[in-house]
Amino acid sequence: MSIARTELLPLPAHSATTREFAGVSTQSRALSFSVRRTVRPFIEAWSYAPTLPWPASVIDHLAFPLVPVPGTHRRRVDLPTCPAELLWAPGAAPPAQGCTDGAARGGMDGTAARGGMRGTAVLYLHGGAFLCCGLTTHRHLVSRISAATGAPVLAVGYRMLPRHPIRRAVEDGLDGLRWLVAHGYPVERVVIAGDSAGGFLTFAVAHEAVRLGIGRPAGTVALSPLTDLDPRGKLDHPNSHRCAVFPRRAVAVLSTLVERAERLGGEGAEPVASPVDLDLSEMPPALIQTGSEEMTYVDAELMARRLQLAGVSAELQVWEKQVHVFQAAAGVVPESGRAIAEMGRFVRELR
Repeated sequence: MSIARTELLPLPAHSATTREFAGVSTQSRALSFSVRRTVRPFIEAWSYAPTLPWPASVIDHLAFPLVPVPGTHRRRVDLPTCPAELLWAPGAAPPAQGCTDGAARGGMDGTAARGGMRGTAVLYLHGGAFLCCGLTTHRHLVSRISAATGAPVLAVGYRMLPRHPIRRAVEDGLDGLRWLVAHGYPVERVVIAGDSAGGFLTFAVAHEAVRLGIGRPAGTVALSPLTDLDPRGKLDHPNSHRCAVFPRRAVAVLSTLVERAERLGGEGAEPVASPVDLDLSEMPPALIQTGSEEMTYVDAELMARRLQLAGVSAELQVWEKQVHVFQAAAGVVPESGRAIAEMGRFVRELR
């Protein structure tokens, strides 16, 4: 049984709000120094031989030290084509009834579980350039988001490049959304969030949910999002020489890999448009966070502007000299914790 088409009410016209967060802590400078000398050289090496059998899946397995905040509960969820994980941190509202019985399965017909709570939930889509990372690498970040928002979070381990085109990741995100709806969370109470490539998917999944008649989510939160698959805007910006994480060469190489995967995607895998090129007029309110000198700053700024032009409320937060997805360093870098607190504020104000 499919989910009934939801009638959408018109959105009022809004303007994009830009807030700048000044100040760079010693911990933030140390983080930037570290990733510039470890992560960046690795990505540059990959960019010279991207078709080699790099052990991308190993990254998620090696991330086991990144444990969630103490007291966090988690349950495995089996979506139709990928794994997912439901987490709720101390202080967060417990999940709706039926979400926590062992390895939660099924419930994909869109019918809300009986007795399910009508609270807010977050659907999270991890970053990793559509190539790597997963539930383990982002478990700590997701648990902090749960604590800040006071909501359970369903993190989706979606299918990735090079075996699957981006369309499959969008489908997996939609399955995650349907699972939440089926387990007691109306779509209008679900906030979709993600970082980097997951930010791309955040907007793509929200747009598809509206297009397919599933409904309009409560809001979107994108951390250092990639929103434009065309590399030219990023490479033409001064930040392409400043970014602590991504070398210039890697940006163009990723675009080539995406194009190749789209061509080999198989039946039904129509190419996914960049979020900045979509009709955004029925999108929900958005919070976008970016570092002032990172590669995807231009994508974040462009997305906020496109949302504004479409009449959608969008808040763009620019954090001085913070690295790509700096929020993942919460607990170590003060700015990261403040950024996650801002996410919590945004989500709570949607209620």
